[in-house]
Amino acid sequence: MSDDLPILYSFRRCPYAIRARLAVATSGVRVEFREISLKEKHPAFLQVSSSGTVPCLVADGGVIDESLDIMIWALTRNDPQGWLDMPEVGWRLIEQFDGPFKDALDRTKYAVRHPELDPLEQRAIAHRQLTDLNASIGEWVFDRPTLADFAILPFVRQFAFIDKTLFDAQPWDRLQAWLARFLSSSAFQDVMGKHAFWQTDDVAIYFP
Repeated sequence: MSDDLPILYSFRRCPYAIRARLAVATSGVRVEFREISLKEKHPAFLQVSSSGTVPCLVADGGVIDESLDIMIWALTRNDPQGWLDMPEVGWRLIEQFDGPFKDALDRTKYAVRHPELDPLEQRAIAHRQLTDLNASIGEWVFDRPTLADFAILPFVRQFAFIDKTLFDAQPWDRLQAWLARFLSSSAFQDVMGKHAFWQTDDVAIYFP
C-alpha cells in the first residue's frame, strides 16, 4: 500500500460504486483500489466504513462514505470535462434519482424484501420519472456531459436490466439512446474491469 494515496473501496456492480469510479477516472486523481466482497466484508474495510457500504474513500485523514460526496471530492480536485459546471436544476435531478427513483428501483428489483408494497406500483413510480426525464433530455441531460448524467446513469442502467425487454419497449427513445451511448462508451468500459477481492497481502492496484 502507498501511504501517499487515497484508498477507494469498491464493488464492481454497485451503481453507487460505479458512479464514484466514473468521477475518479475522469478526474485522473489516482487512488489505491480495493475490490470488496459484500458477502464477506474485509475487517480492514469495516474498520474504516461506519456504514459497511461501498464506495468508501479513505483520504485527507478522513473517510467519505457517500458516493456523491466521493464524486464531488474527485472533481473538485480536477474536473477536466467540467462535470461540476451544470445548472442548479442538475443537483435537484440528482436528488430525485438518489431518493424517490432509487427507492422505487429497489422496491421493484427486490420486491421480496418489501412484501407490503405492490412491485407494479413501484415500477410505475420509476416509469413516471423516466418518462419525465426522456421528455427533457437531448443527447445529454444538458447541452454537454455533466455530473447529472454520470450520477444518474448507473441507476438507470440498474433499473433497465431488471427487465431489459420491458425497458426497451417503452416510448423512451432519447432516454434509451442516452443509456446505450453510456453502456458502449469507453468511460463506462474503463471503470468496469474485473478485480479479485482485495486481501491484506495483495500487491496494490492503482486506479485509474
